[in-house]
Amino acid sequence: MEWEPIHKSLQALKVQPNLIDYEQVYRDFSWDNIARELDGLPDGRGINIAHEAVDRHAHGARRNHLALRWLGKDGAVQDFTYADLAEQSNRFANVLRKLGIGKGDRVFVLAGRIPALYITVLGALKNVSVLCPLFSAFGPEPIEQRLKIGDGKILVTTERLFKQRKIAEMWERLPSLEFVLLTDATAHVNEDILSLPVLMAEASPEFTIPPTDPEDMALLHFTSGTTGRPKGAIHVHKAVYVHYMTAKYALDLHPDDIFWCTADPGWVTGISYGISAPLCHGVTTIVDEAEFDAERWYRILEEQKVTVWYTAPTAIRRLMRMEMEPLKQYDLSHLRFIASVGEPLNPEAVAWGMKMLKLPIHDNWWQTETGGIMISNFVAMDVRPGSMGRPIPGIEAAIVEKLEGERVRVVAEPYVEGHLALKPGWPSMFRGYLHDEERYAKCFVDGWYISGDLAELDEDGYFWFIGRADDIIKTAGHMVGPFEVESALLEHPAVAEAGVIGVPDPMIGEVVKAFVSLKPSYKPSEELRLELLGWGRTKLGSAVAPKMIEFQDNLPKTRSGKIMRRLLKARELGLPEGDVSTLEKSAEEEKVTQ
Repeated sequence: MEWEPIHKSLQALKVQPNLIDYEQVYRDFSWDNIARELDGLPDGRGINIAHEAVDRHAHGARRNHLALRWLGKDGAVQDFTYADLAEQSNRFANVLRKLGIGKGDRVFVLAGRIPALYITVLGALKNVSVLCPLFSAFGPEPIEQRLKIGDGKILVTTERLFKQRKIAEMWERLPSLEFVLLTDATAHVNEDILSLPVLMAEASPEFTIPPTDPEDMALLHFTSGTTGRPKGAIHVHKAVYVHYMTAKYALDLHPDDIFWCTADPGWVTGISYGISAPLCHGVTTIVDEAEFDAERWYRILEEQKVTVWYTAPTAIRRLMRMEMEPLKQYDLSHLRFIASVGEPLNPEAVAWGMKMLKLPIHDNWWQTETGGIMISNFVAMDVRPGSMGRPIPGIEAAIVEKLEGERVRVVAEPYVEGHLALKPGWPSMFRGYLHDEERYAKCFVDGWYISGDLAELDEDGYFWFIGRADDIIKTAGHMVGPFEVESALLEHPAVAEAGVIGVPDPMIGEVVKAFVSLKPSYKPSEELRLELLGWGRTKLGSAVAPKMIEFQDNLPKTRSGKIMRRLLKARELGLPEGDVSTLEKSAEEEKVTQ
């Protein structure tokens, strides 16, 4: 169906937006002007994300302003002012320095949404070490793989995760790993497994951030590819320009806002917009330790007087399925702006927001590789349900058609499907894939960054998502690479081959489904299917593991032996199979053609 645009009236908005005239701001925009809105390190020593997020406020008028309120799943509450965050992150930076962890060394953190995670992030950045977040639901294999690729030197985690994820067993296979810091240990275990609370108590609360070049590596975010191993996307301290600017224009943050980003810091959104962006603006950010619960979430919005809420389509779809009328049950009068990211937001969700919350939900688009929001529906701009919105100032986006000879053609006509592409050079653009220069180079064609997403542009400059050009799986806000799941399944003694796809699901976006071919000595059974599901959860964690398994005698493969996931998905969904000229023929088919 056609969805009518949601028209905005400036007079009806609770706060005058930071961006009113999009055309003028976009035309006159300069990254140099954004740089002037930030402080930079004293004495011209460069720019550091943690300084912009914490220290410049702690040394100024917002020193005692509430920076972070942590809500424990058991009802506990911890408040941190900007002065508190400065002191705690200073202590952690000194812990790293005492252990010999310095500039460029990779600091991995594997934890849920606990205060120690946020202190770790900020302290590592102050030390000009590289922060590498891991999703706490990962199983042992994804953790080991990322620690190995990322040359992890130190891991911050909890006692429970250390034991459950079998960190000790993988340690000997991780030559770079020197220390594990346990956030809740009351004493050191040995000279390599240390108590973070003990170290923090011994550390000085004073720390001077060393000179930080804007191009110094700051963050390493892993993203799964459709083939091969996960990719470590490198981001630098200059990315803070985009974090700050997009929080100002795309999320419309103002000094007195109370901001809640529901994303887990194990993923890029939870770092860029759960930590860096709001703190750069000196606002109060809410952190909820608990997992999704509709009543809890509405209660947080009410009790914490949240004004700006950044969440995911999966969560919104879950709320839509609840038989609740939130405005009748909760006081949400402080809430003025809602944004969504992680996967395309369907028009029904935007309409639901207008009906149930009296606010539209603003979709925006970006990727791990872009480091920050690139396309957005802005607060003062009409919302077209189903559209990603328009490019943020400073970003040139286009629909391009790939041509022969490593060339592209920019598609000028509206409503023509093509590759969504960006002109390189924005401050938060990833600077490489760690240890994989060849793969990085393939992302750029004829002067454009090719995102891997297919989209189209309407006559007014709004972008509309079509689909992925590859077969990455987006499930419940997580990015899952099929190869990673297949590899884990192949380790089971019964599995000969495995092919993994995403099956559309109205609640979580896509469900991970595996097609499995068994070795001759094994027969399909319900018992074996359940065993493989459990195997996947043990190896990969619940977020990544397959939720559905189907046995097949032969999986479709190319003649070179590559399983054709595209064909598996087409058959699963009853779609046209397309070109199957490279498909490997079975023995019976070969006999027919001979």
